[in-house]
Amino acid sequence: MSVLVVGTVAFDSIETPFGSAERILGGSASYFALGASFFAAVRIVGVIGEDFPQDYLDLFTQRKIDIDGIEREKGDTFHWRGRYHEDINLRDTVELHLNVLAGFEPKLPERYRDAEYVFLGNIDPVMQLEVLNQLRRMKLVACDTMDHWIRESNEELKKVLKRIEVLVINDSEARLLSGYDNIVKAARAILKMGPKMILVKRGEYGVLQFSDSSVFATPAYPLEQVFDPTGAGDSFAGGFMGHLARSGDQSQGGLRRAIVYGSVVASFTVEDFGVKRLTDVSLTDIEKRYQGFVELTDFHS
Repeated sequence: MSVLVVGTVAFDSIETPFGSAERILGGSASYFALGASFFAAVRIVGVIGEDFPQDYLDLFTQRKIDIDGIEREKGDTFHWRGRYHEDINLRDTVELHLNVLAGFEPKLPERYRDAEYVFLGNIDPVMQLEVLNQLRRMKLVACDTMDHWIRESNEELKKVLKRIEVLVINDSEARLLSGYDNIVKAARAILKMGPKMILVKRGEYGVLQFSDSSVFATPAYPLEQVFDPTGAGDSFAGGFMGHLARSGDQSQGGLRRAIVYGSVVASFTVEDFGVKRLTDVSLTDIEKRYQGFVELTDFHS
């Protein structure tokens, strides 16, 4: 079973307390696609400029990621520059150049329109709605958003929320969207907006999952050092959706296993700059860390 992702394919320039990287492969769709590709075939939709190198496209195809949905337009590729604080959970956006992303209208190839597992990356809710209107057989749709869209495109975002099953969001965004400071109250309020499940990303503190019938908490995998948190949330979503597409199991247990797999993929992502770590590890590495994660949280032994 394949997974469809629509989002940004970009250049990231990153500075952390541990070093820096200039114009490396980034974007929500890139991180998601690489994370999901360990488990399932992936189709990616996005836009790039004339400056986007063939090597990055070759990386996608080497990982069996279908790139027919990536459009190359005249102009420069979307570029984000960020700087992380000593507290690695805090970052500043130093520069943001939309370039060819400005005015982009996602057009899904005909064979993508039967996608059953769909992830709408962190893009304008208007674009997310355009994608939903082109799909025919959705089984599970998840989406991400950010504070900018919550403030500036709230009505369009709420239309998206009525049409999805899973919202992936961080704790500050959940508070902003709901109007509640308490994260449990925030999640309950957002569930009333339409999603059947909310995954609240909490960085080094793990993930909280809320639905009408259950609450599930999982820690982040303990690491000696986090080099670059960029893309951790998107690669988490990729691992989560990829595993669900592989297993087809949307029971409570199946969803919880997918959350743990997503957390494992994210734990590899943050160990190096950009997507580098995702290109170094194998599914065997992921399965080994998954078992370590299970042992870490097992209190029945």
